[in-house]
Amino acid sequence: MQLVDTHVHLNFDAFQPDLDAIAQQWREAGVVRLVHSCVDPTEFDGIRAIADRFPELSFAVGLHPLDTDKWTTRSAEQILALASSDSRVVAIGETGLDFYKADNHGQQFQAFETQLSIARQLGLPVIIHCREAAAAMADLLKSVWQKSGRVAGVMHCWSGTPEETQWFLDLGLHISFSGIVTFKNAAHVHESAQMVPTDRLLIETDCPFLAPVPKRGDRRNQPAYVRYVAERLAVLRGVAVEAIATQTTENACHLFNLPSAV
Repeated sequence: MQLVDTHVHLNFDAFQPDLDAIAQQWREAGVVRLVHSCVDPTEFDGIRAIADRFPELSFAVGLHPLDTDKWTTRSAEQILALASSDSRVVAIGETGLDFYKADNHGQQFQAFETQLSIARQLGLPVIIHCREAAAAMADLLKSVWQKSGRVAGVMHCWSGTPEETQWFLDLGLHISFSGIVTFKNAAHVHESAQMVPTDRLLIETDCPFLAPVPKRGDRRNQPAYVRYVAERLAVLRGVAVEAIATQTTENACHLFNLPSAV
């Protein structure tokens, strides 16, 4: 059984002491591809160095909405240049809107819309972070799609309601579920996980955050645990876990243009 973890942060300090051992564990768990997200372009060199060590790793470049206070007139130029500099860059992001922890809505809108434009220019998908901002996100995307055309992408670590899930499905986006889908009290996430079309479904860990059941007691999440996300989705959708693994791997390879095997 092969799995793709479509959202990791292996450059974070939590992984520095034993990253080789963590890699061995994800390989033993059947994780054959990983997509490393980026919260700030200054991470690029460090992420690229990790990809040099682990050939199954592809990566993104972008600016997280909670870091958009750093956005300047040169940010777009920097992201475009970095994204063009390495063939292992498979997405722009993570970018998006976060109204839960920040109220600089204007800066977030500007940075997000500009990164959508970069993704369109390069023919890359976007990794979208959306927290407490689903309505604003849907309205912005509708406006951009009407004005400039669609961009492929994924609503990562999705925790929205079924109604919100449908908004983004209607906009043509993939939906990625994390360890949140394994949480007992995440009823609306469970409903969303049941309604996403098979060809739009992705899985992720968002490690080192959000360790899934039965690993919630661990101090950090890790790519090997994406298997638990797949297993929970299989139960919710009434299919074999092998079917979830096969389909989400195929979907990830298609969206991010990944080779199907290492």
